[in-house]
Amino acid sequence: MSEEQKQNGAGPAEGEAKAEGARAGGQPAGGAAQGAPAEGALAEGVPKAEGASAEGANQAASEPKAAGGSQEAPPQPAEAPRQPAAPQPGVEPKHTAASQPAGEAQQSAPQPAAEPSQPAAAPAGAPAAQEKRPLTDEEKEARRQAALAARAAKLAAQGGAAAGAAAGAAAGARAAAGGAAAAGGEGDAEPPKPSPNQPKLDRAVQLIKELVAEDAVEEASLNPFNDDMPTLVIRGEHWPKAAETLRDHPEFGFRYLRNVVGVDHETHMEVVYHLLNMDSGDTYCVKVRTNRDNPSVPSVVSVWATADWQEREIYDLLGIAFPGHPDLRRIMLPDDWVGHPLRKDYVPLDPEV
Repeated sequence: MSEEQKQNGAGPAEGEAKAEGARAGGQPAGGAAQGAPAEGALAEGVPKAEGASAEGANQAASEPKAAGGSQEAPPQPAEAPRQPAAPQPGVEPKHTAASQPAGEAQQSAPQPAAEPSQPAAAPAGAPAAQEKRPLTDEEKEARRQAALAARAAKLAAQGGAAAGAAAGAAAGARAAAGGAAAAGGEGDAEPPKPSPNQPKLDRAVQLIKELVAEDAVEEASLNPFNDDMPTLVIRGEHWPKAAETLRDHPEFGFRYLRNVVGVDHETHMEVVYHLLNMDSGDTYCVKVRTNRDNPSVPSVVSVWATADWQEREIYDLLGIAFPGHPDLRRIMLPDDWVGHPLRKDYVPLDPEV
């Protein structure tokens, strides 16, 4: 590159272009500076140099020179659109999202789920839901009588089955007795050992008869299903005094009432008390029986305060009254509830409840 070209800032590509132009016009290479002013050469050379750098200097030098001295590269032909490949026989063409028209792509997109339809409005002439009216006394009594009749029929059927079962049990007992008699010749069975609680039971019966009343104890037994627990059946009229004796006498000392329950035996009602001596660990069971028509057992809240709510619960669910209770009223059901749900003859006013 000549010093003049360096000063003018022309690149090697522009210098070659000017030399070619001079030769074509019959002028020497150095005459380009005389034939054209320097500013024009710079004005023409700068954009061409920028264009040459954009296209790449190596590409401009390697391309053939035009006959008229023009160094500009010929325009590149526009790229022809690609044609889709011809379908091959026997091969199903693949459709892509790009090859489908916009309308088809929108149609193939998944549609949102339809909103649930609103429930149909009730016809204008449809009758309104009938309001539930309270039952009259006559309707309540009719339902009660129907339920009692159904229960009586059920008990009669159960009674027949029970009679057959009792006959079968009696036959089995006779057969077992015959087998035991036959085996008796080989050797006598060893008698059961006496329970260690039997002396306690006998002593309790003796003390209650002496301190309360001779006829205060109806029955006395040991419960084999509960570690031979001493069990006493006390008459209701003697129960308050017997309760004080069981709590205060030094041989008893039952100062804690563990629990109270009521039982409906269908032939009679019964209240069961479980007593505990917290010093010795002895436990006794006391039962007080009453009739079903007008069940009543004297309250022992004044003897054991824990009997308060338990007697109220028995009154609420079984209907057993406790005279002497300081606040005898329902504890679980509302005050206007009809009947006592745990009685065997309980008939609900509304069978759906």
